Amino acid sequence: MAKVIAINISEKKGVIKKPIEKGLFKVDHGLEGDAHAGNWHRQVSLLGQESINKMLEKGIKDLTPGIFAENITTEGIVLYELPVGTKLRIGETEMEVTQIGKECHQGCEIRKLTGDCVMPREGIFTKVLKEGFIKAGDEIEII
Repeated sequence: MAKVIAINISEKKGVIKKPIEKGLFKVDHGLEGDAHAGNWHRQVSLLGQESINKMLEKGIKDLTPGIFAENITTEGIVLYELPVGTKLRIGETEMEVTQIGKECHQGCEIRKLTGDCVMPREGIFTKVLKEGFIKAGDEIEII
């Protein structure tokens, strides 16, 4: 079963996000209160624990949820293999995959701290289709 490990938020772009108990994800916006939210195609970022584990295997320590600036840390689903256009039900929400990976911006806090960043290769981005709350432990379902 695919599930949510953590919901992570930051008030500024380019910094590590901190886990929160639950997040409100709004249509045409993303995670309420998050710096990356807005009416664009990369409203919500997701990264799998499996991808984070690859960094741990390289000997990089202290990788907590949100360190790669992902809004949702997942487990049990290979996110970067989902085709663009895939619809997901997560908690009370529905989202659509809009982008796989991204170009890493210069001066990235994450790369400085870890020496590498898995987000540009294996992170995915979604837009919110149905508003609702998501919390750790919620199931992720492909619809």
